Amino acid sequence: MAEVKVKQESPDPVKIENRIKELCQQFPHGITDQVIQNDMPLLEAQQRAMAINRLLSLGQLDLLRNSSGLLYRMKDAQTASKMKGSDNQEKLVYQVIEDAGNKGIWSRDIRYKSNLPLTEINKILKNLESKKLIKAVKSVAASKKKVYMLYNLQPDRSVTGGAWYSDQDFESEFVEVLNQQCFKFLQSKAEVARDSKQSPMVQRNSSFATSHEVWKYICELGISKVDLSMEDIETILNTLIYDGKVEMTIIAAKEGTVGSVDGQMKLYRGVNPIIQPTGLVKAPCGLCPVFDDCHEGGEISPSNCVYIAEWLEF
Repeated sequence: MAEVKVKQESPDPVKIENRIKELCQQFPHGITDQVIQNDMPLLEAQQRAMAINRLLSLGQLDLLRNSSGLLYRMKDAQTASKMKGSDNQEKLVYQVIEDAGNKGIWSRDIRYKSNLPLTEINKILKNLESKKLIKAVKSVAASKKKVYMLYNLQPDRSVTGGAWYSDQDFESEFVEVLNQQCFKFLQSKAEVARDSKQSPMVQRNSSFATSHEVWKYICELGISKVDLSMEDIETILNTLIYDGKVEMTIIAAKEGTVGSVDGQMKLYRGVNPIIQPTGLVKAPCGLCPVFDDCHEGGEISPSNCVYIAEWLEF
C-alpha cells in the first residue's frame, strides 16, 4: 500500500502577526525572538521574520535593544502616527529617548543603547528635532553637554536645576532675597507671639509656622517669576537652619492636613543667636578635619586650599 503524504498548509501571515501582537500585549515591556519561538514552535524562521518586519514597517511594533538582544514592544497609536514614514533606525533612537523620560539622555548613551554610528545618530537627532518630536536641553550637571528628551516633556529638576537656575546660571541674588523674606516672615510671627502677653509656652508654640504658610506668604509677595513649590521653600528654610537663624520641629498631623506628609508636619520658627559666631568658625578652617596637617609647603596648605579660595570668592 502506497504511503499517503499529508500536505501541511502554511500558516496564515495575518494570524501570525495577530499572535505576535497578543504576546506583546501580554508582556508590555517587550518580547524576545525566543518568546515567539516558544509560543509558535512550528513556525519557520523566515515566516517569523516576515511577520515581524511587516509589523515594524507598519509602525505597530517598536524595536528595542538590551543586554540580552533585541526586544519587540507594542507601540501605541499616538506614537505610531508621529513616527509614520520613519525608518527603523530613527524609530530605535526615538524609543531610546522616550525611555529616558524627562531626565533626558546624552548622545553617548544613545549610541551605546542603539549600537549605531555617532554620525548616523547625529543625523537622526537633527531630523527628529526638525519634526519637533524631541528637543535638546542643556543640563546644569554638565554645561557643555545636552540631553535629549521628547518635545512635550517638562525637564526634570536635576536637569534644569529647578527654580534656582536660569540659563544654567545659579540665581544667587534671587536665593538671597528668598532667604531674607522667609526669615522676615518667621521673625514677624515670633514678634506677634511675644506681644500676645501669654505664657512662655503658648508664645513659643504660636511662633511656629508651617512650610505651607511660608510658601503662601512668598507666593503672595509676587517676588518670584517662576512657580515655587513647597519643596523649594523648605530648601530655603533648611539653609536658614544651617545659618542658625531658624529651628525646625516635627509634629504629628491628621491625614489630609495641608502641609503634612505621611502623618507628619514640619514647623519652623525664627531664632536669634545668643552670640554671633566668630570669624574662624565661619571660615573653612574652623571645621576642617585635616586642620592639624595643614601647613605651608606641605601637601595640605593654605596657599593651595580650594575651600579657602571658594570661600574668599563667595
